[in-house]
Amino acid sequence: MSNYHAMEPGTFTDDQGAVHAMVPSSVVAAVPEARAAAERFGQEVRFDFLDDSAVQWMLFQRREDTEKGSILGCLLALPVFVFGVGAWPFWDLVASQKSRQFQIAFIAVDAVIVCAAVLAVVLVRRRSLLDPVVRNVRCRARLYRKIVGIARKGGAEIPNMYPYYGMYISSRKFFPEAPERPSPEREESP
Repeated sequence: MSNYHAMEPGTFTDDQGAVHAMVPSSVVAAVPEARAAAERFGQEVRFDFLDDSAVQWMLFQRREDTEKGSILGCLLALPVFVFGVGAWPFWDLVASQKSRQFQIAFIAVDAVIVCAAVLAVVLVRRRSLLDPVVRNVRCRARLYRKIVGIARKGGAEIPNMYPYYGMYISSRKFFPEAPERPSPEREESP
């Protein structure tokens, strides 16, 4: 969380690590439909989508969550690629020339390895996937993206890809009883 204070006010980092300027809330609020959506969604998820510092903190948390997931995604990609995609050339070059018992054993072992890799990542990510604090951040990020889309369609000067990240599919439910993750305090230098 120490990187949060290293960011310039009004900037955030996207999924690829590029730093972008945030669209000020005044631009979003200038479109009446977007302002109404921000207020309505804000009441639903207890968040002020028209507060630039709150949105910057939410986007920072969203980036941290995505970064943790992408590390595990890379770890999953290697065994899935080797044993999933790599199984086809192995089958064509080696297994198709072997006995039926070898072919059955190859398919069974390959399927077990791929399933075990997927299961391992799900079990490792399970805690964060079920964490209501993290899920609330995802829910708010999903709604922020929706609000910005409404503002863009309403004529606001917002870049096409802003806020430069994809959708969360597991972000539908908001947990009002979950605690808020406090913004880290800026360390005072002596």
